[in-house]
Amino acid sequence: MTRDHDLQVPIRDRTAAGQALAKRLLSYCRQPDVIVLALPRGGVPVAYEIATVLGVRLDLMLVRKLGVPWHAELAMGAIASGGVRVLNQDVLHMHAIDERTIEAVAAREAIELKRRERAYRGERPVPELRGQQVILVDDGLATGATMQAAVRAARQQVPARLIIAVPVAPPETVTMLRAEVDEVVCPLMPEMFMAIGRWYVDFSQTSDQEVLDLLQRAWQRESTQAS
Repeated sequence: MTRDHDLQVPIRDRTAAGQALAKRLLSYCRQPDVIVLALPRGGVPVAYEIATVLGVRLDLMLVRKLGVPWHAELAMGAIASGGVRVLNQDVLHMHAIDERTIEAVAAREAIELKRRERAYRGERPVPELRGQQVILVDDGLATGATMQAAVRAARQQVPARLIIAVPVAPPETVTMLRAEVDEVVCPLMPEMFMAIGRWYVDFSQTSDQEVLDLLQRAWQRESTQAS
């Protein structure tokens, strides 16, 4: 085990990841124009801790990875709310993936995107991002395709500042994303990355119920503070 600025490696769980990231984001503490957007599902427990420590709003950025059909964990792209689609041309060329395959996967993931939107948000309106400082959070990045889609979806609303906060990602992914946002906070950038789960002790799947519980807790806190 090694220690990197309060982030123990391997990371205990998503809660620990969020607490460690929050310490690097204290300059955004209690600023009314700051909103933390989680990429469900795994990003929600991380983002919940960040929003709680900073005393700022928590909401969602709905994104779905477009996995290669015969290797679902490998992202050939991603889609996000607002009709955003990002494709990884290197993966498409390497695996000779045609347009029909892309469209089939995108259609399937669009259905899941809408399901999650209804399940998690219900009647709650989508947050207004114009002029806001937006912190996009996930539990880790591999190719960065899903986060890239999230960034482009957020950019459509013209935020004042866009920040990415993740506990672990390969250096080349962080470099790619730094060119698209104002700040990237990523304490762990291993050269030999392999997979996000490799850097966690507990990387068990986050359930829909856990997402709902954390969101309701955060939204209840916000409602209480506003009243």
